[in-house]
Amino acid sequence: MSNLAFDRIVRMYGEALSRFAWGYVDGAADHDDLMQDILVAIWQALPRFRGDSSERTFVFRIAHNRGCSFVTRRRHDEPLTDTTPIADPHPGPDETLDEAGRRERLARAVRMLPEAQRQAVLLRLEGFSLGEIAALQATSEANVSVRLTRGRDRLRELLGGSGSDA
Repeated sequence: MSNLAFDRIVRMYGEALSRFAWGYVDGAADHDDLMQDILVAIWQALPRFRGDSSERTFVFRIAHNRGCSFVTRRRHDEPLTDTTPIADPHPGPDETLDEAGRRERLARAVRMLPEAQRQAVLLRLEGFSLGEIAALQATSEANVSVRLTRGRDRLRELLGGSGSDA
């Protein structure tokens, strides 16, 4: 793969990867570090992409693996706390503060889910099918469905029973 392929991948999936990365971190500096790890890993892995899966699945599998590794490293360095505020990577004008607050609450709640549920929810939010999530998580579609249901139920609890945020 060439520089053009990498550039195209970043254009196509960059924003989604950024949103996905926020599910693993709770601060802008960590987000930037994780995004750098993800992009470097994609760059390094592109020559080995054989088309055994969709390009999107390939890219998000790398992001998933890097996210898990990043969280594991951070747990050894400094524990994440549930009370740490999330920095909004794209602050908007005053009229979007309410929406930004809802996104922040949702991101914080998603990070509180058990890892398998968190990953399934994040992938589903990015439009992955049950089959694609099952392939990424190396499990069955039925198991993914259970993870999603339990994740949504837990998100509703964490968000105070409001179904509109989940």
